Amino acid sequence: MIRKKSFDGTPTLYLVATPIGNLEDITYRAIHILNDVDKIYAEDTRNSLVLLNHYQIKTHLESYHEFNQEIKTKDIINELLSGMNIAIITDAGLPVISDPGFKIAREARNQGIAVTTIPGASAGISALVASGLPPKPYTFYGFLDSKSSIRINELNNLKFLKSTLIFYEAPHRIIESLIDMRNVLGNRNAVIARELTKKYEEYICGTLDELINSSNLKGEMVVLIEGYQEESTTILNPNEKIDELISLGYKPNEAIKEVAKMMNQSRNDIYKAYALYKRGSDEED
Repeated sequence: MIRKKSFDGTPTLYLVATPIGNLEDITYRAIHILNDVDKIYAEDTRNSLVLLNHYQIKTHLESYHEFNQEIKTKDIINELLSGMNIAIITDAGLPVISDPGFKIAREARNQGIAVTTIPGASAGISALVASGLPPKPYTFYGFLDSKSSIRINELNNLKFLKSTLIFYEAPHRIIESLIDMRNVLGNRNAVIARELTKKYEEYICGTLDELINSSNLKGEMVVLIEGYQEESTTILNPNEKIDELISLGYKPNEAIKEVAKMMNQSRNDIYKAYALYKRGSDEED
């Protein structure tokens, strides 16, 4: 393979953002990099060829996805060590973020290979900006597990976060996921952003109950949910609240820390009171 000469001589792994819907989402720099690297690895070569053909990018293309990344990571590292410049792209948005790319980025760093991001569109951030929900703090989670029991555990771990929660979800699973969200998090305000940057882009706003009863939930979706809202600044029984958090999967120290925040009191005071409470419970038993 003939090396392309437009780089500075340092072999680099480029993590390149691609459009999340509209093909014009891509940046000039991304087009330049994809033209000039020695090889592009894509999550799905069929989808990526649409983009590359649109911009007349002729760079050699191979697949890099969750089922072959163990083998391909070794191949890519060897190519980088031999002096090649490599780009990683996914079907939409940035690699690594809910898409393949993490393993190759980590291994390249471990090998001392230069790694850089070519930034661009991100579905989660784009949806947050237009959602009308508080933009900070926010917690990006990506895809919840496909199995309901595991998904419920994941949601329980997020239940008391005060930040806006950002999830990705597929259309065939959206209703059951929304139901789990409603059951675990309560009937919070939420937004579904679908078909982002495409002709039929849509934001559906309402409570989780209202979203569950929505129609036309098609396409790849971003689900944004408001953070935990304290019903009262006073917790009548902090010890019971700590026990409740522990039952949801919190470690005792984590639960004590959360209750101290809720009550705006010293963590040590809450800890001492809880220790006395548990000692009394043990003696009664």
